[in-house]
Amino acid sequence: MRKLFAIILFSVAVTSFAQFRPNTTKTWHREGFDDRQFSWGYFLGANLMSFKVVPDEEGLNEQGMIYLRQKNKMGFSVGLMARMKLHDNFDLKFEPGVHFAERELYFGNIESAVDSVRAVKSTYVDLPLLIKIHGDRWVNTRPYIQGGVGYMVNLQSNEKKEEDNREDMFRMKTHNFNWQVELGVEIYFNKFKLTPSLKGIFMFNNELVQDNPETPPYWAGSLKSLSTRGVFFSLKFE
Repeated sequence: MRKLFAIILFSVAVTSFAQFRPNTTKTWHREGFDDRQFSWGYFLGANLMSFKVVPDEEGLNEQGMIYLRQKNKMGFSVGLMARMKLHDNFDLKFEPGVHFAERELYFGNIESAVDSVRAVKSTYVDLPLLIKIHGDRWVNTRPYIQGGVGYMVNLQSNEKKEEDNREDMFRMKTHNFNWQVELGVEIYFNKFKLTPSLKGIFMFNNELVQDNPETPPYWAGSLKSLSTRGVFFSLKFE
């Protein structure tokens, strides 16, 4: 995840530098676009999600180290955007989106190579309400930061399944809540506005559903909580 952060930050920095270099023509694109009371758009992006893990006693070895390891795979995000202008430098935003993620959990307290691995696939429908704070335009660029809270539904949670990890079924909660923060640079072109952005999403709640009482405490029973956290790089079009 550190490498991904570095790559994304470098890309944003290069883009920002290219846009903020001295502009001799002073051609302002899409003047008056941000004066609209309402506007809409869409976004495409990539994500990398992991779990914040809190182990139970069964999840620690004799040295107090956690058994669980994670392998996180790159996912895909897509969504829509709606903006309502509140002030010259403040907007209210609603950005419903769908995030596809895949993570693999390796339980080091299980000797069997098959039983020790659980693939966790998630399809999150995110419904966030956000406040956006932005600076004034500098020719055709404008930086911003935004944050807020969201309600997130996991369509692949398996929460209501009767099977558990004994039958290779890893269960998570369907309904979740998160907070998120984002920064980016709006770039104005002649026909549209492009915004590269970097966002972090962090779950408030514990997403873990415990195994059935008769199941050995090797999997969910070795954990107190799992909470998703993720980094998202998006390209927004308005």
